[in-house]
Amino acid sequence: MNKILIIDDEEKLRTLLSKIISLEGFEVLQAGDAKSGLKILETADVDVVICDVKLPDGSGVELSKTIKEKYPATEIILLTAYGNIPDSVQAIKNGAFDYLTKGDDNNKIIPLLYKATEKVVLAKRVLQLEKQLGDKHSFDSIIGKSKTIKTAIDAAKKVAPTDATVLLTGETGTGKEVFAQAIHNNSNRSKQNFIAVNCSAFSKELLESELFGHKAGAFTGAIKDTKGIFEEANNGTVFLDEIGEMPMDLQAKLLRVLETGEFLKVGDSKITKINVRIIAATNKHLQKEIEAGNFREDLFYRIAVFQIALPALRERVIDLDELASYFLQLFSNKTNKKITSISKPYLEALKQHSWKGNIRELKNVIERSVILSDDAQLTVDSLPVELQQYSSNSSKEKTLSAFDLASAEKLHIQKVLNYTNGNKTETARLLNIALTTLYRKIEDYHLS
Repeated sequence: MNKILIIDDEEKLRTLLSKIISLEGFEVLQAGDAKSGLKILETADVDVVICDVKLPDGSGVELSKTIKEKYPATEIILLTAYGNIPDSVQAIKNGAFDYLTKGDDNNKIIPLLYKATEKVVLAKRVLQLEKQLGDKHSFDSIIGKSKTIKTAIDAAKKVAPTDATVLLTGETGTGKEVFAQAIHNNSNRSKQNFIAVNCSAFSKELLESELFGHKAGAFTGAIKDTKGIFEEANNGTVFLDEIGEMPMDLQAKLLRVLETGEFLKVGDSKITKINVRIIAATNKHLQKEIEAGNFREDLFYRIAVFQIALPALRERVIDLDELASYFLQLFSNKTNKKITSISKPYLEALKQHSWKGNIRELKNVIERSVILSDDAQLTVDSLPVELQQYSSNSSKEKTLSAFDLASAEKLHIQKVLNYTNGNKTETARLLNIALTTLYRKIEDYHLS
């Protein structure tokens, strides 16, 4: 039920309006002056305030400004005994929904109330969505208690309020965009645009147009002037994912943006000025890319003002339980399934996997399991075949004799092979044995 607050020192008028409004199904509260009205607003979730312009302790026009500052979703309808154009103009400037002359209010107040409450409902919905979005992209939404992820979160929290350029490094699927969004949402630019672009998803020509925009006629199909991402994100944040894939000539153009805040649109001769914060990300070793001549050293030092390394999932196995539970709840809700738990063998299989695709791969595995499962618990049967073998190996491992060295060696070699995705050279290096020895053991133990 919508709450309406009437602030007027004329008791008879308050009572009459209250009866008329109550008959429409609204809950009505009353106050005789500005001070009493503000006190009610502190405790009651009021949707619309109907306020007299002249109050014993102040002006309704000024009060409307105070109310809108404290309660932006609340709408205000001002009443006066006589029309006054300057007052009405100031009232609207102060945020009042409308301004009525007393005597007309009986006929107009109810339709106006319905319009005002409709606007309030919409405003509250927007505020709720903004809160949900803020919660979704806050640092609190980043799951994990391991030391490595906490170190990354702490670093991101420190740099977020600044305008420093940030470089996020780490393997594919470690959550670089999640971190970028959280940094933006905790910065002074949080109310402005956050725009992400994957530099590897476009050709050189398309990426240049995507980032910097173009003038009509700049190339075939360019029929009108088009803003690029940098211009659209002015005063906000641009997230450049996979920056290591950016062509060298575009790197030079990006360097100019970082140094001067200026660039030329494709086909334009007029400089465009912008003010954006850049957060970049890469899964490449940029220092090696510089040595190979694929990345500009001067650009690297501009984007790497503050570096944050995001850990691979295999480096934070302690977080697997919490991450798996989160994705289980997410996909159970999406599919309307009542799956409430994960079996121990299932979790053990997750912990044995190498997770080359990191959190993104884990998310896909859990989603697949939820789709396949018909029970209230996720079991090993719903895992991909390559993960089911870990559960089987784990069960065997528990039954091994503590003195069965050959069996223990076999299991260990298999785990390292899984970790390196079957790379025999890397496996031999990690095991600190000769490659020929590894091949012999693979043959002896019938390993894949």
